[in-house]
Amino acid sequence: MPAKQIHMFKKVSTVFIFGFYTVFCSAQQVRPSKSSEIYREIKTLKHLPKVLYLAAHPDDENTGLLSWLINDQNVETGYLSLTRGDGGQNLLGTEQGAALGLIRTHELLEARKLDGAQQFFTRAIDFGFSKNTTDTFKQWNADNITADVVWVIRQFRPDVIICRFPPTAAAGHGQHAASAVVAEKAFKLAGDKTAFPDQLKYVNVWQPKRILWNTFRFGTNNTTAENQLKVTVGQYDAQLGMGYGELAGLSRSLHKSQGAGTQSVAGIKTEYFSHVAGEPAKSSLFDGLSKTWTSQGNSDIDQSLDKIISTFNFNNPDLSLSALLSLRKKVLELKDADLKRDKLKSLDHIILSCAGFMGEVVTNQAEAVAGDHYNFRLNVISRAENPVVLENVKWLNQSENFNRKLSKDSLITIQHDIQIPANAALTEPYWLAKPAVNAATFSVPNDTLIGLPEVESPLNVLVDLKIDSEKFQVKLPLSFKKLDPVRGDVVEALRIVPALELKFTQPLYLVKENEDLPVSLNVKVNSNKQFNNGKINLIYNGQNLGGVDVKSLNGKDTTIDYLIPKAKLASIKSNQLQLDANFVSDGITYNKKQVLIQYPHLPSLQYFAPATVAVMKGDIQSKVKKVGYVQGAGDFIPEFLRIAGIQVDVLKDEDFYGNSNESGNGSQNKLSQYDAIIFGVRANNTEKKLGRWMPFLWSYVKAGGNLVMQYNTNQDTTVDQLGVYNFTIANKRVTEENAEVKFLNPNHKLLNFPNKITTNDFKGWVQERGAYFPVQWDSAYEPLFEMHDTGEEPLQGSTLYAKYGKGNFIYTPLAFFRQLAAGNVGAARLFLNFLSAQKN
Repeated sequence: MPAKQIHMFKKVSTVFIFGFYTVFCSAQQVRPSKSSEIYREIKTLKHLPKVLYLAAHPDDENTGLLSWLINDQNVETGYLSLTRGDGGQNLLGTEQGAALGLIRTHELLEARKLDGAQQFFTRAIDFGFSKNTTDTFKQWNADNITADVVWVIRQFRPDVIICRFPPTAAAGHGQHAASAVVAEKAFKLAGDKTAFPDQLKYVNVWQPKRILWNTFRFGTNNTTAENQLKVTVGQYDAQLGMGYGELAGLSRSLHKSQGAGTQSVAGIKTEYFSHVAGEPAKSSLFDGLSKTWTSQGNSDIDQSLDKIISTFNFNNPDLSLSALLSLRKKVLELKDADLKRDKLKSLDHIILSCAGFMGEVVTNQAEAVAGDHYNFRLNVISRAENPVVLENVKWLNQSENFNRKLSKDSLITIQHDIQIPANAALTEPYWLAKPAVNAATFSVPNDTLIGLPEVESPLNVLVDLKIDSEKFQVKLPLSFKKLDPVRGDVVEALRIVPALELKFTQPLYLVKENEDLPVSLNVKVNSNKQFNNGKINLIYNGQNLGGVDVKSLNGKDTTIDYLIPKAKLASIKSNQLQLDANFVSDGITYNKKQVLIQYPHLPSLQYFAPATVAVMKGDIQSKVKKVGYVQGAGDFIPEFLRIAGIQVDVLKDEDFYGNSNESGNGSQNKLSQYDAIIFGVRANNTEKKLGRWMPFLWSYVKAGGNLVMQYNTNQDTTVDQLGVYNFTIANKRVTEENAEVKFLNPNHKLLNFPNKITTNDFKGWVQERGAYFPVQWDSAYEPLFEMHDTGEEPLQGSTLYAKYGKGNFIYTPLAFFRQLAAGNVGAARLFLNFLSAQKN
């Protein structure tokens, strides 16, 4: 094994090792499964094979196949997504990067709750679209990602690995193809004790039986063949009340930030599989595998499970408790430690569900500070005829004996004051707790966390139960519970926050070269305890630019004004800088801002980032004062324009139909108030009223208006013709953010007014130049730029300009929504030129 493949593992508490299979560890209550789910879990307990499905991103998984494997074949199945989808677009809001990856992580977890699969990840960051594996592995360290996949294989111990994509161009995305490359490498290395030997302190080697590629038909791209292994899926399941294809549609539709709503399709279909490595499968995915306990020499377990399954009472699942408890004794005698740990965890969950046990530890506070005291309520209930005994409760730092029988269907509530440990860590995703290694790899504080979608809460009340003679310990995480007038009971993780948080009130500041006034920066301070004095400091590149003394902080959202002389900023040569803020009191420095993400389909998500702000400064000119905005997928541009001093009105129906006649002329005067009208990114994919609005917009341009349209895709479009003249969009893009840009007409007015645009304005761009470029267009359009990725043909569709009547139409799929959010001055200058076209 080459030295570069040696992967050093850092020690971590064994609670994470044994918690590896607790995939939905964010669950804040222990609740019983429904009878139909218990029945499926018992049948799954009888089957020994496991399947690991592997791809690159959230929504790459074949949810129809996952649903069939779990609910029809009753096979324990996991989905390993190499990334968390950080590099995509967001149809819900303005979150990008790490925040978007956090959203998509939890959308995957919500999807897994529906289809029943487990969820895993590697440390790889989705850095955006790549065109082949060569480009991908320039960003990703292939050996490190392979090591992560090996770790998941050794932990989960699948017998069959299924790839969504091939390692070729047919994958359609460099990261897709790379997922197949690392999957095959990991398949071959997972059983090799010389590969990544540090992992063997925690896990054993494991060799899956085979790895296959789940071939596909995506549009005109058909990789299936009749000589491939075929499996029929999609059957109707009476216990679900739907077919597996219908369940798959519901599961996939939970990827809401991607706009991945999917039809629930009834009826059977055929899935195809091509052999990759290992022992070929001839008639079944599970050929040659030990499928039952009997094949492992444990026929008594098989017999017990057969009887439990045949006698299971859906109305009274507690009638199976006695048999399940006897089965538990047999499982405890297994010699295979990994198999015993695995099956015992599943069996214990089944037993608690059959007993109808529910437990929660809740408070009325959503947030808590380390060291402070809070009142909590322990609620427990059992629905079994055979009494469950509450023996002991460990309240973080003290134990209390009860030895109390839980009467059937009688809720017990116990009040207790709990002090949050003084060293309690802030609540945030483990992969965001430290700065990333680089733009393509997360930093993980303990390597044994790799694979987990998230970690279990470290703050748990331990409840000891006894059912007959068998003892169980249940972890109940400290939680926040409230009654929402729309959603009803909402139970979420208790969020640990610092004693003080601070952030700038704007995500960036714009300092124009011709302005001599001091720059006013506003810092919002949220104190969660009393501070009698302290100082807020502003720092650039380690240099303290000065501080503001603060007296008495004890409340939410105290705003501190900070004035920086223009000369002080002018002395900093960079035109794109980052300022840091901190608060110092009694020798303790606070420098974190809370990022709180809340959407109705997800729990509240929190992480912390440095209290920083981007400052753009230089010759940034604009000649527009008021613009209209057609809302698209969430992006930052309206906020940027407001920061630049431009009034932004998000257009609504009444802006087009107010006092209008059928020809659209009646609203002309209303639209003519705008110096420009802008289409948000993917507006043609998200705004379903465009078909009615477009005639008004063409009239606006023809009468002398300026319409700037950002990128759209060909998926789920509202109108067929976007431009004043025809053009055709294709999946053409420039993914190299530093790709050379050629000016086709340097004297064009869009490149000279009010800002003189040069190649310097294309420096420092992030992630990409742009995507979904037009490939054909009417001769009335003039392309402004030519650019291309290394080794590819030049593309001229990044910006098209056309004169229409007295006005201007600009179509630009350049990634302004990324560049302006990153504080890129050159991108800002170019975008403001586009908006100012009618002023020239």
